[in-house]
Amino acid sequence: MDESKTTSLIAPKRRTILRRRPPPPLNRGAALFLDIDGTLIDLAASPELVFVHGEVAARLPELARELDGAVALITGRAIADADRLFPAVTLPTAGQHGAERRAADGSILRHRLPMPGFAQLRRELERFAARHDGVRLEDKGATLALHYRQAPRLASHVHRTLRAQLAIGEGGRAWRLQPGKGILEVQQVGRDKGTAIGEFMAEPPFKGRLPVFLGDDRSDEFGFARVTKMGGWSIKVGPGPTCASYRLANVAAVRRWLAEPLLARVAAK
Repeated sequence: MDESKTTSLIAPKRRTILRRRPPPPLNRGAALFLDIDGTLIDLAASPELVFVHGEVAARLPELARELDGAVALITGRAIADADRLFPAVTLPTAGQHGAERRAADGSILRHRLPMPGFAQLRRELERFAARHDGVRLEDKGATLALHYRQAPRLASHVHRTLRAQLAIGEGGRAWRLQPGKGILEVQQVGRDKGTAIGEFMAEPPFKGRLPVFLGDDRSDEFGFARVTKMGGWSIKVGPGPTCASYRLANVAAVRRWLAEPLLARVAAK
């Protein structure tokens, strides 16, 4: 599959060096930002089939208390969907790659720009998904996602089709393509996980803390680049080239790392 043309336009340049050491233990001066799928929970055939490990569900409220509320979810899911996965705690959350954001005070900010031709694109992708077994369209409100994890043989076809649709559509300049693991999304230009983290870091209780971001796929590279620029820790989960500074092998390794006792507070440099 040739994704080079798409990828080069949508994500920070990823380093080709694959060796990364594990991150140091987390300390009480951190502002912790967590991707969900592939980071806190293992991927499933479709988003609604994921399993939330009890250890993760219990640890998130503890971390929020230990870090004075400076824990946020940074996800491609809608905020309402993220809340469904973790009903025991309401965390600050950036949903749909930053198109919507719930601040620590509970206020909801939505960055839904006018997207000409969005409805027409949705109809075209609905017809495309209906014609191909194993392909499903998810309309998140501000973004559209074609899931093909159950039909990996169609990966190239999915990418070619979406590139062609954006080339002929009315909203080409307002949209960009974001590949993930068995998924290709249409998102707003100018909104990504890095911009969402930057907004959180300008607000209490995150402001003045050491930003730490964990993620696993290409959409997380924006967050890695932003956190690294701010002097924080960027942590890639799983294999693959990345601009992150550290790496954890898999979701189980993330659980173990998060379960470790927090060290004394170390403020941001």
